[in-house]
Amino acid sequence: MDKKLVLRTPDERFDNIPDYPFAPHYLDLNDARFDALRMHYVDEGPANGPIVLLLHGEPTWSFLYRKMIPPLAEAGYRVLAPDFIGFGKSDKPVDRNAYSYRSHVDWMKQFIDALKLADITYFGQDWGGLIGLRLVAEMPDLFARVMVGNTGLPTGDQNLGEAFKQWREFSQTTPQFNIGGIVKRGTARGLGDDEVAAYDAPFPDESYKAGARIFPNLVPASPDDPAANDQRAAWKSLMAFDKPFLTCFSDKDMIMRGGEVIFKKLVPGAAGQNHFITENAAHFLQEDAGPLLAEKMIAFIRAG
Repeated sequence: MDKKLVLRTPDERFDNIPDYPFAPHYLDLNDARFDALRMHYVDEGPANGPIVLLLHGEPTWSFLYRKMIPPLAEAGYRVLAPDFIGFGKSDKPVDRNAYSYRSHVDWMKQFIDALKLADITYFGQDWGGLIGLRLVAEMPDLFARVMVGNTGLPTGDQNLGEAFKQWREFSQTTPQFNIGGIVKRGTARGLGDDEVAAYDAPFPDESYKAGARIFPNLVPASPDDPAANDQRAAWKSLMAFDKPFLTCFSDKDMIMRGGEVIFKKLVPGAAGQNHFITENAAHFLQEDAGPLLAEKMIAFIRAG
């Protein structure tokens, strides 16, 4: 079998990234389809501290968590923020068919196994939720608590809505997939030019964007989607998950607003938690309210 082509963003693309002083860490993944496949991650705070795992979504990278990582680390937690394959400083397969929902879950399972993580406090947003909640469902004993915002776990049995369908069509057909501009439009406060550039940095040209472009197509949209059975199994597991589960969806996210209801209804661990709506925040709530989210997360962990 011919090995699939993988691109690696040149390090100099990440020079002068604002408010991102974190040393890079890398993990070589095992995937027979590639000669090499390297995942980048941030690892801040005390090495023996309780684990906090922050998972980003589409089309961002660990830069999204730059406002949350320092206060969490200063509070004594070991903060891990990986870049999914295809994003950030991680390697980027060129072929869109190299990406699947299952492969993203399996790559992250390798990450958790390789770093021997346990007793994890996990935060996920967007695809960070779709992937992370699958991890929770498939490895529940490794997770101590869960905090999610602006995400879901669709099985393909639901109508994803016209706005999502338009987004999916745009992602597959637009000649120029303007990553920084997409992220800016998904915030309430807007982004400065240097921040937009930071989101564009991982992608020197369109050939690097296969992973970012294909993500919308990997969201299960029909009952016979390749991921549908795994999603249904994940929900069965989550409906038995009785450890603390906190939601923090945004008031200005027009696509995901209200998505917390299903988790509060079906996940036992959501009962009695201090759920909140993140105010004046759009889809990328980490950009709009990062320090608040870190504060709430610290309180959530300390509550036991």
